[in-house]
Amino acid sequence: MQFGIFSVSDITRDPVSGETPSEAERIDAITQIAQKTEEVGLDVFAIGEHHNPPFFSSSPATLLAYIAATTRKLIVTTSTTLITTNDPVRIAEEYAMLQHLSKGRMDLMLGRGNTGPVYPWFGQDIRQGLPLALENYNLLHRLWREDVVDWEGKFRTSLQGFTSIPRPLDDVPPFVWHGSIRTPEIAEQAAYYGDGYFANNIFWPKEHYFNEAPVYGHGPSLEDFMDLTPLSVGSPQEVIDKTLTFREHFGDYQRQLFLVDHAGLPLKTVLDQLDLLGEEVVPVLRKEIAARQDPQTPEAPTHASLVKARYGDQAPRQPRPNANRGDNVTGASPYQDTDAQYQAEYPEL
Repeated sequence: MQFGIFSVSDITRDPVSGETPSEAERIDAITQIAQKTEEVGLDVFAIGEHHNPPFFSSSPATLLAYIAATTRKLIVTTSTTLITTNDPVRIAEEYAMLQHLSKGRMDLMLGRGNTGPVYPWFGQDIRQGLPLALENYNLLHRLWREDVVDWEGKFRTSLQGFTSIPRPLDDVPPFVWHGSIRTPEIAEQAAYYGDGYFANNIFWPKEHYFNEAPVYGHGPSLEDFMDLTPLSVGSPQEVIDKTLTFREHFGDYQRQLFLVDHAGLPLKTVLDQLDLLGEEVVPVLRKEIAARQDPQTPEAPTHASLVKARYGDQAPRQPRPNANRGDNVTGASPYQDTDAQYQAEYPEL
């Protein structure tokens, strides 16, 4: 079981002091939170993607690259990357680069987001949200697995003889989790491709709102909120006890992420909570979950495990492009690897 922290990157008024942090303060704080996540012995840090106030994480690939550079073991990931409003070609390029820079310490969570207006901002129609998610991921999946892609779809221009660069590290694509809270087709998509599924259950059931979380528009009391949702407030043992109940709903899952910097909590409180998680909560959860889960439950995928599954004890492929057709400068020539076993058929240009 992997344990980690994720943030939705909200900038919210501190409910006690009444002060609202600046974007600069929150961006600085999130890097400290990520670094502390590794320091206390957790495995994963995840950040969401938003393009509107009161959030700051509009460029998660940039942020995660910095975090990866300032940590040694931490897996960085998104929560989520918008598969509907991002061009899958750009997702393929940006996160393959992050994979190289982090030496494989990353994966990717895809989702449609929960902010309706983002669709027209990026030229898309929210009524096409599900078809966009399905079609765009089909292209992303191919871009990371085929050196040369010919593709035609409904929502973007066609591709002919296209190569996404850089090619994935070790020619092994980043592992993908599909995040959803309401759509069976997304779970089916994850199953179809053999990917991961992430249940973002902070948002269920739909009736919940917390009375001091203006991002959600206010609502019932803390006690009612805790009864209705996975919100965990209390002693380390109470957090342990509640977390262990999640298995009743989701079975033997592979990754547990905690949201700890939300709704205006000051940085000091967040860092103190991370100390408690690392020292008193997660060690007990690791032991208890290992004792309770089916022994056949696989470990959460990592880059190392995916490389091992593909290559065994052999050295992994490292793509090395030829100049081919005598032109490797202007982009007129399709990709050709130096290794003869990876020769590909090309359309006439």
